[in-house]
Amino acid sequence: MEQDSHQPGPPRFVLNPRRPIGSGISDLVTFESMADVSLPALARPVTGGVNLIAWAESDKDRIQAILLSHGAILFRGFGIQSATEFERFIAAVSGQPLPYIERSSPRTRVNGAIYSSTEYPADQEIFLHCENSYQRTWPLKIFFFCQSPAELGGETPIADTRRILGRIDPKVRDKFDKKGVTYVRNFGAGFGLSWQAVFQTEDPQVVTQYCLSAGIECDWRDNDRLRIKQVRKAIQTHPLTGESVWFNHAIFFHVSTLDPATQKVLSESFSEEELPSSAYYGDGSKIEPEELNHLRSVVQEEKVLFRWRQGDILMLDNMLVAHGRRPYRGPRKILVGMTEPYSA
Repeated sequence: MEQDSHQPGPPRFVLNPRRPIGSGISDLVTFESMADVSLPALARPVTGGVNLIAWAESDKDRIQAILLSHGAILFRGFGIQSATEFERFIAAVSGQPLPYIERSSPRTRVNGAIYSSTEYPADQEIFLHCENSYQRTWPLKIFFFCQSPAELGGETPIADTRRILGRIDPKVRDKFDKKGVTYVRNFGAGFGLSWQAVFQTEDPQVVTQYCLSAGIECDWRDNDRLRIKQVRKAIQTHPLTGESVWFNHAIFFHVSTLDPATQKVLSESFSEEELPSSAYYGDGSKIEPEELNHLRSVVQEEKVLFRWRQGDILMLDNMLVAHGRRPYRGPRKILVGMTEPYSA
């Protein structure tokens, strides 16, 4: 690994081919480019028996530097097998994992603050997004651990949010930068997550207090139904690199991003204002269909795929790299942990 001193801004790192083991802790693991894809950087042990957790704790400054440069690191070939080992690795390199609150997808807690990946039907695709970008506070890092890959498909596509932002039409980008995004979510109609699952409580007062502290409008309705609304930025500045990134759930929460069958069910079951989730410009006006199509096209063009192997750990800077999920066949078990809460 060599630092490229000719690039402006934060340090950039050029990935080199594998090199012989040396006497230092940094020589136990190589960082390489994966064949045919720009992301992620690939970390592999030079020799057998490397303890990933001990090495990561000793060399976490280099891991952080590479992550800030590339946005994603895939740790492969270290023999990690359990959720407990996965959680220990996360703690060693990034601190204790965070609980999953103000949820937007169904997950099951597996161990401590380690969760299953989103439990959507296997035949559905999950569009790329940055975890919790609709919240006032979000994790700076997110980790995925492959306990067992799918028989077919099931990849976790990723994309560089810096490159996404750079490819968005300047007129579209400037409009989102100026207006931001409004997110509206409805709970209690029998479709999607309940407010109890989202906020992890049975007490409406706890939800109300959380919303007040998080800058969320909270509207309780008849029959235990809840509507929340929040306005957030569409473009954020990374706190460590100073780079602007496309960081929002505007596409992800918009009904037009769902598959046609699901769109049909929702349109027949709910009025627009009662949809389980929806996104608007920050002033409440509708996002134009052509602009949504443009944004989806840009994200798809930046999408990178790699095939999971058992024992893989994928570490993402949650602001620099978005992630999603491809449809799959056969059993698939991917675990998730998040760290380093940050609020702009």
